[in-house]
Amino acid sequence: MRTETVIKLHNTKTRTKEVFTPINPDNVRMYVCGPTVYDRAHLGNARPVVVFDILNRLLRQTYGADRVTYVRNFTDVDDKINTRAAESGRDIGVITDETIQWFLDDMAALGAIEPDHMPRATQYIPQMVTMIEQLIAKGHAYEAEGHVLFAVDSWKQGYGKLSGRSVEDMIAGARVEVAPYKRNPMDFVLWKPSDETQPGWDSPWGRGRPGWHIECSAMSFELLGDTFDIHGGGNDLMFPHHENEIAQSCCANGDDSFAKVWLHNEMLQVEGKKMSKSLGNFFTVRDLLEQDIPGEVIRFVFLSTHYRKPMDWTDKKAREAEATLRKWRALTAGIEPAASAAAAVVEALSDDLNTAGAIAELHKLAAAGDAAGLLASGQLVGLLTDGIGDWAQTADIDLSSFEVRLSEARAAAMASKDFSEVDRLKAGFVDAGLEVRMSKAGVELVPGPGFDASKLEGLS
Repeated sequence: MRTETVIKLHNTKTRTKEVFTPINPDNVRMYVCGPTVYDRAHLGNARPVVVFDILNRLLRQTYGADRVTYVRNFTDVDDKINTRAAESGRDIGVITDETIQWFLDDMAALGAIEPDHMPRATQYIPQMVTMIEQLIAKGHAYEAEGHVLFAVDSWKQGYGKLSGRSVEDMIAGARVEVAPYKRNPMDFVLWKPSDETQPGWDSPWGRGRPGWHIECSAMSFELLGDTFDIHGGGNDLMFPHHENEIAQSCCANGDDSFAKVWLHNEMLQVEGKKMSKSLGNFFTVRDLLEQDIPGEVIRFVFLSTHYRKPMDWTDKKAREAEATLRKWRALTAGIEPAASAAAAVVEALSDDLNTAGAIAELHKLAAAGDAAGLLASGQLVGLLTDGIGDWAQTADIDLSSFEVRLSEARAAAMASKDFSEVDRLKAGFVDAGLEVRMSKAGVELVPGPGFDASKLEGLS
């Protein structure tokens, strides 16, 4: 059902926030770059999934679920995959199939709706070959020593507009592959030869495989057409991947359109530092899930920061998110959601996906006791849904008797100076997965990751 919602999005290409007007409101189309499938998705890989899941939900509410087409690809041909296969002795197809399913399972745990299309690069090799042939025919690509390369000089008027840099600046700042067969250091590979140990397909230039950048151009053209509404991904893809996509697609299609709006999310940090294996703060989504941090909690933490700002994952944020979600789930238990999300929540999301603002509005609904409005509004952003709420089934357990018992024990200890019973109770509560908060105002017990109510027996 159509609404009067006005969506504004920050377009990377124009560097301004614009009113989003779809090319065809009956066929709103979005393409988002997906993962290269050779290993588990790390936490940073999940951020664009959640960001564009929110946009997908907003578009579907605004224009109708049957009027939105969301595409997110899998890169299943890549040298990293080849290396993993050689190291492990496992078949490439087995590795990519397994990794794709891992990715889908982990993202489902975060409450992400699967896109309408999830193409694999290996399914679109003929389309890539056709596009490369078009680029050669139009003078934008050339063959050299079994490779086909895009000639950046052939499209100087458009190259660099997305990232806002000149070709000279990009050469100076980029890690450019030096190769004797390149006419220009910035020329990039569209097709490269494969030996007998590497995956390969027959082509006019011999047996080989596609370069990375041509994949998304061919798949978006096949599934969405030469021009579509939104192209998204992490800002680490802006250059060279997205810059090269634009060059290929515009030159192959003979126009300067391709994607109308470009959206890029900022990167993720951990406790204020860049996530990296060398710092020991690198972890996957599955690592967190196996530490009993619910996917809904991970999603909440992501949504608490605007997508265009760096997102800092901290243990404190995760604990606070879990406590909030437990309270909200207790408030909305057994309640039917309102007919629609609160206008203030929709307004926040429509303002360049201001999820932090939407979370603030959810807090207001909870404080006002509007359980029906909270439930409908939370579900719009993928929270408080049935599919990811199993972890909170203990949220309705009454902990007040345990809080009273600890308060009484503390009062007695203050008089006798014997705190052994207080220490026993606190240790038991912590072992059960409760966070013990003691202050002058009283005692509060908050369920944390791995809360096990069965361990509370004998502590009241």
